[in-house]
Order: sequence, then C-alpha cells, then structure tokens
Amino acid sequence: MKLKKVLKGIGIGLLVLIAILIAIPYLFKSQIIARVKTELNKSLNAKVDFKDVDISLFRRFPRLAVALEELQVTGVQHFEGDTLLAVRRLDLALDLMSAIKGENISIYNVSLQQPRIYALVDEEGRPNWDIVKPDTDTAGAAPEDTSKSEFAFSLQQYSIEDAVIKYDDLQGHMHLAIEGLNHKGKGDFTQDNFVLSTSTTAGSLSYAQGFIPYLLNTKMEILADIQIDNNAGKYSFKTDKISINNLKLSTEGFFQLVNDSSYNMDISFQAPSTDFKDILSLVPAVYSKDFASIKTSGAATFKGFVKGMYAGEQMPAYELHLGIKDGFFQYPDLPKPVKNIQLAVNVTNPDGVPDHTIVDVPQAHLEMDDSPVDLRLMIKTPISDLYLDAAAKGRLDLGKVGQFVKFENGTRLSGLLDADLQARGYMSAIERQQYEAFHAAGKISVADMAYKSKDYPDGVNVSSLLMTFNPKNVTVSDFKGQYLGTNFNANGEVNNLLAYLFQNDALNGRLALTADQVNLNKWMATGEATPEGKPADTASSVPFAVPNNLDFTLQAQAGKVIYDKVDLNNLNGTLLVRDEAVIMKDIKANALQGTMKIDGSYSTKLDKNNPDINFTYDVKELDVQETFKAFNTVQKLMPIAQFLSGKMSSQMTVNGKLGKDMSPVLSSLSGDGNLLLIQGFLKKFAPMDQLANQLNVNALKDISIRDIKNYFAFQNGRMTVNPFRIKMNNFNMLVGGSHGFDQSMDYTMQLALPRALLGQQGNGLVNNLVKQANNKGIPVNVGDTVYLNVLLGGNIMKPSVKTDLKEAAGKAAENLKDQATAMVKNKIDTVQQTLKDSLKHVKNEAVNAAKDELKKQLLGGKDTTGNSGGIQGAGKAAEKTLNNTLKGLLNKRKNTAADSTKN
Repeated sequence: MKLKKVLKGIGIGLLVLIAILIAIPYLFKSQIIARVKTELNKSLNAKVDFKDVDISLFRRFPRLAVALEELQVTGVQHFEGDTLLAVRRLDLALDLMSAIKGENISIYNVSLQQPRIYALVDEEGRPNWDIVKPDTDTAGAAPEDTSKSEFAFSLQQYSIEDAVIKYDDLQGHMHLAIEGLNHKGKGDFTQDNFVLSTSTTAGSLSYAQGFIPYLLNTKMEILADIQIDNNAGKYSFKTDKISINNLKLSTEGFFQLVNDSSYNMDISFQAPSTDFKDILSLVPAVYSKDFASIKTSGAATFKGFVKGMYAGEQMPAYELHLGIKDGFFQYPDLPKPVKNIQLAVNVTNPDGVPDHTIVDVPQAHLEMDDSPVDLRLMIKTPISDLYLDAAAKGRLDLGKVGQFVKFENGTRLSGLLDADLQARGYMSAIERQQYEAFHAAGKISVADMAYKSKDYPDGVNVSSLLMTFNPKNVTVSDFKGQYLGTNFNANGEVNNLLAYLFQNDALNGRLALTADQVNLNKWMATGEATPEGKPADTASSVPFAVPNNLDFTLQAQAGKVIYDKVDLNNLNGTLLVRDEAVIMKDIKANALQGTMKIDGSYSTKLDKNNPDINFTYDVKELDVQETFKAFNTVQKLMPIAQFLSGKMSSQMTVNGKLGKDMSPVLSSLSGDGNLLLIQGFLKKFAPMDQLANQLNVNALKDISIRDIKNYFAFQNGRMTVNPFRIKMNNFNMLVGGSHGFDQSMDYTMQLALPRALLGQQGNGLVNNLVKQANNKGIPVNVGDTVYLNVLLGGNIMKPSVKTDLKEAAGKAAENLKDQATAMVKNKIDTVQQTLKDSLKHVKNEAVNAAKDELKKQLLGGKDTTGNSGGIQGAGKAAEKTLNNTLKGLLNKRKNTAADSTKN
C-alpha cells in the first residue's frame, strides 16, 4: 500500500513538473518579448520587429528555446524603408534561470532559417549595415562595463539555413550574390582561443567587379577549421577542401579585425589541378549540360592573393591569374568540338589603390568549325582616366553553334554574326570631344538571325543589324526585325557606349523606331492565363522598373497599337527614358472614333512596387460607350457614361500611383479637368427613371443632351462635379454634386418643369408639397412652371430620390451654394483687386498731374496737355477714370446676372 502511495505521489509530482515545464514559457513569454525588443532597439539604429515569439522548454531541453518569427530589420534616415535583414525564424537556446532573472541571459545556440540579407554601399560610400548605435560616453569617461549587458554569449554552435545574401557596392562597382546558402559552425565561444569547425555550401554564387564577371551562378562548398584568437581579433585558416563547381582550390592565410573600420588580411589561393576541364566548369552554360560526359584536353592554371589593409578608402593589394593552353572540349553526342582554346587573364593591383588596377587579357582565342574568334583587352587607370586597348574579331554561323554547345530543349538559333572592332585611347579624349586622340573603328553586323526558346516561344528575328563604331559614337544605320508579331525598323546612335560599359555611366542615345503593329497585351503579358487556364497570379508580379543607367530618346511611330481593349491607330510621339522614369511627350493617336493626345511620366525612382504616374490627357470626340467599356478608370471616374451615348471631348490631369498589376491605385488618384458632351442621349439611368415615375414625366427617361460642358476634380476616391445646366425643349435642369469610386452618389438637381408636362401623379405630388409648405406657414404659389429640388443619393444602380420640400429646398440650395462658393469668391476677389488697382492708378495719376501743374506754375510754364483746369482738371480726370471703372464692373455684373441661365 505504501509503495502504491509512493508511486502515486511520484506520478503526481511528475505531472506537476511537466505542467510547470509547459506553463513556464507562457508565464514568462511577455517578459522575454519585451526584453528582446528593448535590447534590440536600444542597441540598433534601425527598426526591429518580429511577428511572434515561440517559447518552449522541450525543443532545446534543458535550455529554454526562444524563436522569433518573421524578424525584420529595416533602415532609417538615408536608408529609410530598405530591408537589411529578413529572417523567417531566428531560434535561440537560452539558459532558463538567467532568462527568468533577467540578468546576463546566456545564449548557447543560434539558428537562422531562410534569412534574406541585402548589404548596400551607396555612391557616397555609406553602408546600410552601420546600424549599431554609437557609444554615448563622453570623452574621458570610463568605458561602459560590458558585463552589465543583459545578454551574454556562451555560444557553442550556430547554423544558417537556406540563406540569400546580396552585396552591392555602388561606389566600388562590386556585386556579390549568394543563393541557397547553408552554413554551420561549432566551437566554444566562451574561450579566447579556440577552433571553429565550419561547413558551407551555396547553390549559386555570382561575383563581379566593374564590368568583369569573375563568377556566375556557380556552386560552392567549403570545409574549414578556423583558429580564432579573440584577444587579437584574428582568424587563421588553411584548407584544401574548397570547390567551385568542378574546380578544387586550396587556400591559407588570416583575416584580422584591427578596429571597427579597419581589417588586415593575407589570403592566398590556387588550383592544385592543371586540368582544363576544372576551369571549364566555371562556364555556366557548359557546366549545366551533361558536364560529366564532356571530352576535354588542355592545361590550365589559376591562382591569386589578397594582402593588406582594408580601412575606409584604403584597399588591400590583390592579383588574379588564369591561363589556358590548347584547350579542347566536345559533347559526346554533338558532331563538332570547340578547339584550340588559348586564354591568359591577369588582374593586378600592387598597392590597393583602385586607380592602379590593371586588367590584361593579351590573348583569348577559340575555333568553331575552323572559324576563329579572337579578343584582346587592356585596361589601366580605371578611376582617374580609363585607358582602353581592345580588339575583337570573328565571323560566326549562328546556325552551327548547336553543333558545339548544347541548348535547352526547344531552343533554335540561326543567322550570321560578323564583328571586327578596335578601340584604343583615354576616355578623357572622348569627354573633351577630342575624337582625333581616340581610335575607334569597326562594325558589328547581324543577318537573318532567328532565336527561339522556352522564354521566347514566339521567337526573335533580326533580318539585319549594322552598328558602325567611330570615336564619337556608335551609329545604328540599319535595324530591322520582328518580335511578337511586330515588324519594326529602327536607326539612331549611341553616344557613350564605352563610358556605359566601363564606367557605369548612363547610356545616352537616340533611336527612331517605326512599327506596323504592336500588341502591348503580348508585350506586357496583360490578361495572360496559366497553362491550366487559370488567371495569372499577379500577387507575385512587379511593375516594370525603369533602369537607372539610361538616358535615351525614342521617337516612335506605329500604324496600330493594341492595348487592353483599345486600338490606337497612327500613333506617334516621343519617349524619354532617364532618371528611372519614362517621360511621354506629345503622344498622339486615333482611337475610339476620336483623337487622343497624352503627355506625362511613369517613374519607379521613389517606389519600385508602386510607380508614380503624372499624365495630362486631351481627347476629342471619343465615343462615350466605347470609352467606358475600354477603360476601368473611366468606369470609376464617370460611371454615368454606361447610360450615355454620343461623343465627348475632355481635358484632364491626373497623378497617383500604380499597383503591382500596373493598374491605377484608385485611392491615390487626384486631378481635375473638364468634359464637353457634344451630343448624346441619357437612357435607362435609374435615378432619372425613378424621378420620372414619381412625377409621371416620361421625357425624363430619355434625355437628349447637347453641348454640355462641366468641370470636375477628384481626390481620395471621390469626384466632385461643378454645377452645370441641361436645357431641354420644355424644361431645364441644374445639376451638381459628387460621387465616389465606390459608385455612391450625392447630387443635387434643380428642375424647372412646365406644369402641363406633369401627369395626374406628378400634379398630385406637387400639390402635396404645396400643402405641406402652407401647413407650416410658408406661402407657396405654383404657377405654370414648377420648380423642384431633388436630392440624388444611394448607389448609381440603386439610387434614392427625395423631393420632399423641407429636405430638398434647404439641402439642394446649400449643396449648390457650397460648390459655387469658390467660384463666387474668385469673382469677388477679382472685383476687389480691380477696384484696388483702379484707385491706385487714379491716385498716382492725380498726384503726378498735381506735381506737373505745380512745377509749371512755379517755373512760369504753360499747360501743354490741353487740360484747362490745372490741378482741378487733374482731379476731374481722376474722377472720370474711377467712374469708368465702376461702370465697367457694374455692367460686367449685370451681364453675368443676365447670363445665369446659360451654360
């Protein structure tokens, strides 16, 4: 019995212990979340946030496991809104008791799952990862005791899973991209000296500096033990377990942290193997296609080093040497080899000064079917004044390339390529327009080229292309081809191709393009469906981003352009591509039975996901129904158009943003304009039908409209329409108000109807309104014409119509009064300013005349102006001027009042 009680007690105790283990994370969850956020935001000059925290005592038992879900670190100030780090899950293993006490929380394990890191150095050399807040201690103060930090690293191991890292140095023109990165390390970080065992793999690695792509989509694996000396901040290593695609490397050296902004390094590397096939694996197109079965021969060398200090503008010295002799490769199932490959590449920098970099490619040669291709290149002083000595020559039958290199299934290539180019001299000669001091000559010609692949299933065809090189520019004298059903012909010039290639300057040029027909629905994939027949997922799509390195003018003409549901005929105009924007100038076309003229801009400079737009439209005599059906924006701005037939002209200015699907974000749109309805009919418009039924006036159901012009403005999803008048044979209407892009209405209409038009039901309604007014002490006499005030509310498809005298009279007058206030104020201001200017003119005239008369009398002169009254005459002249001014204003006011019934 005692044993049973003991076992029962143990069981209860275990259950209580398990309950406590389960409950502890939730009891202290809020404390841990608050402490983590406080610590991160206290030490970082960035916005740090995460979606949730997952806390468990079992996942890392006996440690406390804390995982931050969807952690994001975004920049502030200059890098406002830029995401430096985004991690799907950051998993930490903490000491439980230190977490509960909140003192020196010990971290034993760190795991990052799917981190996305974007490191950037801008044009001015500012890094976006410099987010650690500076020490606020004043000079001479004792340094902060780091032992007081609320976190202490007792790290034993860490891991990074499926990471994406991108590094862009805009100042140094360097680019690094790593995808599918997996890395883990194990070591005792509590020691000052220890060995860190690491394992690293990457699915894709690309690195380029300047215009030279050193690596492109290569696979990488590194196994290395790193000797860490925390006292000296030094990391030493030596390993021969590095592979880049098929190339094996051995490396040794060290990397040392001197201070927060200075690093010392001495790293050398080389390829132990001399097999050409290992170097060939660095060519992505070759490596991705049955590389293991390729026949090769030839010798190769690859080695280099990086040595010296990196501190601010100071860079370490470096060298890279690649050599290939008598290279040869052939796919076993292809008929011909690529042979006689000779290559020498030497990149040297003796002291780390960027301007002392020399790129020397004295020889690059290969042969395809006895057709040689040769290239040489020398670059010096790339920063101060780039010197270039380059040449390329070759003639290639593109239709035979598939006999040497494997293409993806469905890829076809044919045509002839002929190139013979030379360039030699300093870029400064071109910049100073001293073209005689720079040698550039040669041409590139393409004939009957046809290319088709899975990315271009419709194919790209270039029937002819001729580019002629001279010191001043590259002349495109002939460019004919066909793409997506468009036959085009172009000519023009590119003015700074070398500066674009070697100095990253914006490509400047001009091109005149003519085309027979352009289907923009195909070019932009508008409304395309997936192979399963489902609509394309636009959530993951992004708008077209205008490149930041273009300064190009395109003069375009097209016989027909198809965009969405609109056919634009005889389109012509100018497109300017510059400063990350496309500027449209004087774009004209015939469409929708009328003419269109568009000026404006589309820019992705401020926001790549939501481009800014700013357009001015001038359309004339468009068919109302066709316009409504063609444009979704018109359906929101002018919903009444679905009930109108006829012709309209309009001028409108609009600005706002586009969404990811390139459609306008309606809530962002603002603008104004005018609309002239030349002639037409309003039929089946629910508000008018409802009013017609109430008044028993069928003429309100089918209204003939002519020469109606109104002004409108829209903002925050709502369109305001200034009051406008509709004149019929037997009655008049004055309409004004607003409607929302959600189709809601708030309009006021004033009707002047002959009582003879009203049927029995209409007259009954009028008599009832008169009776209601008289009962409230408001004397109303209705003559032959009935004046009604109508409020139109609700939705355009389900309207509400109110003709109650109490509600309608007050609200109608108030609504129209509010809309007219601004215009009336403008007129009053004009009158006041006119009077002010006139009085000022009269005063000046009288004073000047008095001065002249007094001067003449003192000097004994005579009045030569013909005024017999002297000073008194000057006063009469002033009085006459003032009377004329007042008379003109009164006449203008009288004419305005008399014209109040006109549009």
